[in-house]
Amino acid sequence: MTGPASMRRLKQKADFERALGAGSPAVVARSAHFVVHFVPPADPAERAAPQPVPEKLSTGPAPELLQAVDVSPVTGSGALRRSHLALVGTVLPKRWARRSVTRSLLKRQVFAAFERVLPTMPSGVWVVRLRAAFDRKQFPSAASDALRDAARAELDGLLKQAGPRAARSLSSKALAPAP
Repeated sequence: MTGPASMRRLKQKADFERALGAGSPAVVARSAHFVVHFVPPADPAERAAPQPVPEKLSTGPAPELLQAVDVSPVTGSGALRRSHLALVGTVLPKRWARRSVTRSLLKRQVFAAFERVLPTMPSGVWVVRLRAAFDRKQFPSAASDALRDAARAELDGLLKQAGPRAARSLSSKALAPAP
């Protein structure tokens, strides 16, 4: 399976809700501190469906159908290009990472880890959620090198597990009969 061509950060509440609200089937990997949720991209046919144009336009004669702005004859369908995209978000609650410095460090580590494994990851919506605090006795500094290295190692291992599991869930959904 070809991985996504690029990665974007999730910013819309609806995208987070879609990934986190999908329940346990969306959880593709767990570690001591993190959980990875994955939801496949929406059906490209649904996104690329042209919308009818109102009959009366103030700018002149109306074309029969509207075409998406990012569809061009040279590059093809915009929905196809968007389908090769990883949307990555983080949920780092203050309950588990009280200091903003720590949350920022963990967020940077999550996005850096995804950048390292991007070619092997299937396209879709990815959310990494912090589920437990790092021990303050072991990592007394809010943004120490030791904490950064521990988070990096844990996230790298977690994403190596998550990629193949997400790809298997995609292939099993593709083989399932449509309702």
